[in-house]
Order: sequence, then C-alpha cells, then structure tokens
Amino acid sequence: MAELVRVAALTGYFPAMRGLGADPRPLLRECGLSPELFANPEQLISARATMRLLERSAEFTGCETLGLRMAGERALANLGVASLLIAHQPTLRLALQAITEFRNQINSTLVLHVEPFGEEVVLREDFALSSPEPHRQSSDLALGVLVRLCASVLGDNWSPLSVCFSRGKPQASEMQVYRRLFHCDVTFDCEFNGLVIAAADLDRPAARADSALAGHARELISSVMNPAMRTAAQEVEQLIMLLLPSGRATVQYCAESMGTTVRTLQRMLDADGTSFSDLLNRARMQLSAQYLANPRTRITDVAEMLGYGSIGAYTRWHGQIFGVSPRQWRISANQRQPISSAPGN
Repeated sequence: MAELVRVAALTGYFPAMRGLGADPRPLLRECGLSPELFANPEQLISARATMRLLERSAEFTGCETLGLRMAGERALANLGVASLLIAHQPTLRLALQAITEFRNQINSTLVLHVEPFGEEVVLREDFALSSPEPHRQSSDLALGVLVRLCASVLGDNWSPLSVCFSRGKPQASEMQVYRRLFHCDVTFDCEFNGLVIAAADLDRPAARADSALAGHARELISSVMNPAMRTAAQEVEQLIMLLLPSGRATVQYCAESMGTTVRTLQRMLDADGTSFSDLLNRARMQLSAQYLANPRTRITDVAEMLGYGSIGAYTRWHGQIFGVSPRQWRISANQRQPISSAPGN
C-alpha cells in the first residue's frame, strides 16, 4: 500500500515554526516538499516526507513539543471530506469506526486500535510502515489530534483518563504543553502510544449526533470518492456541501479539486444554467435547515459549519433568504409552523 497522507496533516506547521522563530521553507525543500503544496490540503503526499520534516524541524528548532503544538491548532474539519460524517455519528464508537473506514483518505500509515479492558478502553495508535522511520513528532501529533477529535464528538469538557507515551519523560519545562493539550494524567515509558478512556464513553450519545446528516454525508462522500456521470453543477454542489464545514468551499478550491481552472469551471456551470454563487447559496439553504432542525446544535456552530466567519454574517444571510433569524426559524420549525424557504416566495 502506498504510504500517503493528506497535505492537511501539516496544518499548523507554518504558524508553529514561525512562533519558534524559524523559517520553514528551507526545511521543506530539504525534505523534498514544496510550500506550494499547502494550497491544496486534500492533496496526498509522502507520509515519510512529512515524518522527516517534523523530525528535522524539531531538531532544528530544539523544540521537542512541535507535534503537540501543531495538534493544539487542529479542528475536526482538518480531516477533510470525512469530517462531516464523523462529526454527526451517534457515538464515539461509530465515529472511530468511520475514521478506520476512511483511513486511506486521511492517513494510510496510521492505524487505530480500540482495545477494551473492563471499565476502560485503550485507543492505541501505530504507524504501519514498510520500513522503520523515526516519527516521534508525527506520533505526538496523531495523539493530540485523536484527543481533539474525541472531544469534538463528546463535548469540549470531555478528557481522557490518561495519555500514554512509549518514550521517556520530557524535561519539566515542556510538561505545560502536555497539560494544556490533554487535561489529564500523562504517563511515559509505556508499552504503547495512545489514550485510556472510560468504556462508557464509547457509547455515550455524541454532542452533535444527527443520523440523517450522517447518512447524507456518507452518500456525499461515496459519490465524491466514486463519482458517477454527473453534470458539473451536480459535482460542484456536492463538493460545496462537503467543503463548507472546513471553510474551503470556494470556486478556486472546487476548480482545483476537479482538475480545471476557475474560468473553465464558470463556463461549465453557465452551460448548466447556474453559477457557483447560486450553488453555494442553495447548499447553505439546505444545510442550514438541516442543522437548525437539531436543537442540540448551537447556532454559532451552524454558522461555522456553513462557512461564515461570524454569527452576525450568518444571521444577516438567513434573514435575507428566509425572512427571519436562525433562532426564529428554529422556534417555528420546532412548533411545526411552515416558513417559506425559497427566495421570492
């Protein structure tokens, strides 16, 4: 199997390096990577190159917590098209199964094991490599991302029982980075790298569970990963719905994902009798109604998942389209009072 990882696996690398006073570009070139790769987070690149980059960067800066610092900046959306499916799973167990299912689209070298031990469960992470490669920083990054992912499913107040590292204990001055990221006991010289969580957490209802949205996301992901014959408008609309939560639903990004230019894509959409802005608006209308129908989804989260930088921008858009605020729409929807959902009605 090819040892590949999405460019998004390096999310937070540039800010972390600049925060340490280092120019990352020479290190990228040294590891055979180009800064231009970061323009497309979905592109697959060599997993070994990313491991070497992080190890070399930690050595160059003298910062042994580089991977953990990067993990602290991660969001669920950084997992790419699978994030929408993972976010709406009813339990953490099913979210972890979804990660395993779409492993090759996230990081083909990272393997997650779920191992029950009575009232506790170990979430163990291993790297499946054809030959050895130093990967302490990549392992730290993966563990930090796993904690962030679990918290996004179970709620921000959740934390594991403990985090385990197979390496020795770091210097005392570095421990504040571990405490800030994990909020639990951290042990070293363990037999594995992973988390220990309560067994009950696996089947506890997820904070943002929505079976309808999860099913819809699975259909969208399957269609994008195994595209049948579709019009340009259909393909763009599906890409928009997948990319909105990550904030990358732009005409430029959709054109790159389809292997064409913005101008060519605009001509293709014009031939289909539509435009990118029309498709973006339609996708937001559909997803807004679905998100607001779940009373457990905060309106601020809805705004973020629809790609708005602030709740104010989302509220203004919603008022222009639906004639009422998101909060008023939710109240009326819960009371099953019909509200016009199409402009001009």
